Amino acid sequence: MEVFRKLFQTWGPQHWWPGRTRLEIIVGAILTQNTNWANVEKAITNLRRKRLLSLHALLTFPESTIAQAIRPAGYYNQKAKRLKAFASFLERTYGGSLRRMFSDTTPQLRQRLLSVPGIGPETADSILLYAGRRPVFVVDAYTRRVMQRHGWIRGNETYEDLAALCQQALPADVQLLNELHALLVRLGKTHCRTRPRCPGCPLEKLLPPDGPLM
Repeated sequence: MEVFRKLFQTWGPQHWWPGRTRLEIIVGAILTQNTNWANVEKAITNLRRKRLLSLHALLTFPESTIAQAIRPAGYYNQKAKRLKAFASFLERTYGGSLRRMFSDTTPQLRQRLLSVPGIGPETADSILLYAGRRPVFVVDAYTRRVMQRHGWIRGNETYEDLAALCQQALPADVQLLNELHALLVRLGKTHCRTRPRCPGCPLEKLLPPDGPLM
């Protein structure tokens, strides 16, 4: 909680996750794999402009059409397959209803999401937290880097081990988990970069005595 307080006092609310609808949030969670959010925004704008940002469109339009629309997000052929795979999963399992999908328990829905080709733990947890408003902590590369450099983890933990560690240490508060994830991403982009920029970092005083662990 000290980490959250320091980051929040420095930067305030981050207003995550951008998205007009729950489907748009899910699409964004899939598109953001291996790219930055600016590219995802361009891809989502294209989908919206071409009227492809609906379950019906994702199910019925050819994969190639969707791929061309999401080119800015990179790996567009692969991600088009993943969007169609999710759309098929939603239609097949829940009759196309996100309301029905999110009526599942968190463990059950997470397991089902992980069965969809192209949806791994980080994407599944992003969907649960941001679209489903479930108290799930999202572990990403920024979180792992921050924790390792401060000596809080060894660095070889699996995603599931690290997620469980964070879940145990944090309250089951959706808004707090939302903000903390967003703040850690901001920290990773501004200070805890590949080459750390520790001076002025909100967490600088929490570093080990000899500085960041690389």
